[in-house]
Amino acid sequence: MLPKSIFRSSLPLPLRGTSQTRYLSTRAFRILSSLDLPTDTSQQIPGCFDGTSWKGSGEELVSRCPATGEVLGRVRGASIEETQSAIQASHEAAKLIRRTPAPKRGEIVRQIREALLSKVDELGDLVSLEMGKIKSEGRGEVVEFIDICDYATGLSRSMKGNVLPSERPEHVIYENPNPLGVVGILSAFNFPVAVYGWNMTIALVTGNSTIWKPAPSTPLASIAVTKLIQPVLERNGVPAAAAALVCGGVDVGKTVVGSEDIPLISFTGSEKVGKEVGKAVQDRFGKTILELGGNNAVIVDEDADLGLALQGVLFAAVGTAGQRCTSTRRLLLHKSISSDFLSRLLKIYDSTHPTNQLLVGDPLEPSTLIGPLHNLAAVEKYENTLAGITERGGEILTLRSGRIEGGEFGVEDKGNWVWPVVVRPSRDDPCWNEETFAPILYVREFESIEEAIEINNSVPQGLSSSLFTSSVQSMGKWLGPDGSDCGIVNVNVGTSGAEIGAGFGGNKSTGWGRESGGDAWKQYVRWSAATVNYSSKMPLAQGVNFGIQA
Repeated sequence: MLPKSIFRSSLPLPLRGTSQTRYLSTRAFRILSSLDLPTDTSQQIPGCFDGTSWKGSGEELVSRCPATGEVLGRVRGASIEETQSAIQASHEAAKLIRRTPAPKRGEIVRQIREALLSKVDELGDLVSLEMGKIKSEGRGEVVEFIDICDYATGLSRSMKGNVLPSERPEHVIYENPNPLGVVGILSAFNFPVAVYGWNMTIALVTGNSTIWKPAPSTPLASIAVTKLIQPVLERNGVPAAAAALVCGGVDVGKTVVGSEDIPLISFTGSEKVGKEVGKAVQDRFGKTILELGGNNAVIVDEDADLGLALQGVLFAAVGTAGQRCTSTRRLLLHKSISSDFLSRLLKIYDSTHPTNQLLVGDPLEPSTLIGPLHNLAAVEKYENTLAGITERGGEILTLRSGRIEGGEFGVEDKGNWVWPVVVRPSRDDPCWNEETFAPILYVREFESIEEAIEINNSVPQGLSSSLFTSSVQSMGKWLGPDGSDCGIVNVNVGTSGAEIGAGFGGNKSTGWGRESGGDAWKQYVRWSAATVNYSSKMPLAQGVNFGIQA
């Protein structure tokens, strides 16, 4: 049940130049004021930071609370000219950053960590308020940024090139990493803080500056984060344009993507837009890190621990209301355990018992497990997907589906509330190959691990996948060359909730990009091979003899 108090508790805020009073909910007022963000929603907030000042004369971006429809803020985004100016400022900042010793850059990132930690709860609540994810996930996203700061700080003293033997006497070969310059970061609404953190921290310790273009529907989170980072850079004598920000829409995004002053673009978003980004950057011979669609499968084999699998499936399927790129979309069940597992799963989906239900409600209430979808377009996509599946012969297995209407469970019409559902589409339904950012779980049976792997690999996307089994043989097959073709291949762990230590990313139409840990840092540098001759002779490789002595 949704507590009605979250929709009705408010504080009066006078509109400038009018006798009317604007009401902002007490929770929104508390969160925004704790981060020094304006609480008068008639005031436009500048959404462009070029290192010297906050400005904005471009498109107005309206931030709305997905739970209530409440306007949280009106951000004036960057114009094309302001975007270009911010890019140039970041380009100049990169020249100083690259000359700063890597351990010093790591120390700056450590201080950014401390700044984030000082506001971890407030930032987490802002993520819940503006994006819609539940309280523990909102805080967890900020913790992920803090964790990657720790990782990047250590990386600043350990990243290295290679020393290789030469076939020529008294020669040595070095492989050297050097900074690229500016890294453009285009992040998505579903992770409005963490994805920027993955990129910004690694880019900074590898000697680059960054320019951030966040999703137009979550500008407040990006402004709050940038305002925390800005004084850290300034205290350390680093131009604040090393972490520039340009809020805006399509035109701002195209300006960033098309700039020849930005050698690397990291883009998180849909496959459709990602394909266009990739083409545009390749057209100017730039580099990309693409994190695109996920159509992730969990395989529950006949020898799986069903209780363990159930926990893994539940979080991955309904966590973040199905709006993670790693959310489980496809559930593949061995024929022998399918009926048993489904009965357990549906019992929880359909439960109304206070201690055993997927509690839909206020994202800021700690007991809530499922928040709203991010916007009305997502609700409509959810409805159209279910309608298409049933029209093509599919079956909705859960007792509840569709929108949670106004007045039902205390929900207002202005919130984006839907029921999580389990469906059994026909085997040739096109939904199997598509990603719908909503809590819709497709179910299908299989008879052998080989068949399950084939189904897993049959879709265009290749982000995350998971096998629940107690068989070492099945695990080996799953992890090997004939196994899952995804970038994340888990065993007895759900598809969601990756840690920062390993590289994060997917294959195929997911984009082949890698962010965060592992060897991901190697994409943020340019590599050069240097052969050094410390002899007094000039031998050639491969036994070539040019025949002339100088």
